[in-house]
Amino acid sequence: MPLRSRRREVRADYWPGFVDAMATLLLVIIFLLSLFMLAQFFLSQELSGRESALERLNAQIAELSQLLALERAGSSEQADEVTEMQASLDALMAQRDQLRGQLAGETENSEAVNEEIASLRARLESEKDLGSDALSRVALLNQQLRALRRQIAALEEALEASEARGEESQTQLADLGRRLNVALAQRVQILNRFRSDFFGRLRDILAERSGIEVVGDRFVFQSEVLFPTGSASLNAAGREELAKLAAELKQLDTEIPDDIDWVLRVDGHTDNRPVSGGGRYASNWELSAARAISVVQDLISEGVPPSRLVAAGFGEFQPLVEGDSPEALEKNRRIELKLTQR
Repeated sequence: MPLRSRRREVRADYWPGFVDAMATLLLVIIFLLSLFMLAQFFLSQELSGRESALERLNAQIAELSQLLALERAGSSEQADEVTEMQASLDALMAQRDQLRGQLAGETENSEAVNEEIASLRARLESEKDLGSDALSRVALLNQQLRALRRQIAALEEALEASEARGEESQTQLADLGRRLNVALAQRVQILNRFRSDFFGRLRDILAERSGIEVVGDRFVFQSEVLFPTGSASLNAAGREELAKLAAELKQLDTEIPDDIDWVLRVDGHTDNRPVSGGGRYASNWELSAARAISVVQDLISEGVPPSRLVAAGFGEFQPLVEGDSPEALEKNRRIELKLTQR
């Protein structure tokens, strides 16, 4: 019993020491880990700084490499130039030696050489005279050039003045054009007013007759009102209607101001049916023009001034109504009167 108790006491005494030793070891390990992490941090900082320095160093090395390449290229070019210059120098030295040999071998011809030197000197003096003459010519040309420049400057000034006058003229022309347009517009308005009055009076006079109407700015007579079928000779009823028209035209001529150059245009139109082969007229062109001329001649016989009348034939090519119905054909056979400016 005493021995077992003693062994238990001994074992009880070991355990606290063992725990302290393990705790101490654990603290040491934690301390070492802290030191390791701190060292790792400083090492990473140092490595990043070295990497930056290494990148800068690499950039400098690349730049130095480029400079070295340029320097080598320049050195190569200089070496080539030195080689060429050395070759040229060797050639000159060879020529010098050759001349020395010739001079040594031709001492007996020194007089001839002196004469040649004298001739060369004379030629040199002559060249100097020619040079002075050339310089005089150059001076004269410079004077002429300065005079030409002054003339060019004067021409430029004149051109600028001309352009300024041209701009002023353009402004005046533009103003004149505007004024002319206003005047023309006024005359057109006046003519339109007289045309409205004229057509209004004609409408009142000819209102009872069928086949006569106003279409836009034109007074339209159906051909049957004035002419027999296929003919350009006015019938009696047509002459009567045109006499009324002539009276209004003569009255209108006294009312419109003299500065408005008006005319009454008489347009002849037919339908699209071909002219019969046995007739007097070969085509609708001729028939429409002949009818317009007949109306003009009748108005002149009634006292309308010929200078106020115009005749034109349009054939079948400007119909009022499309189609081949009897009504459309009748409407397209017509004489149109239009009061307009010349």
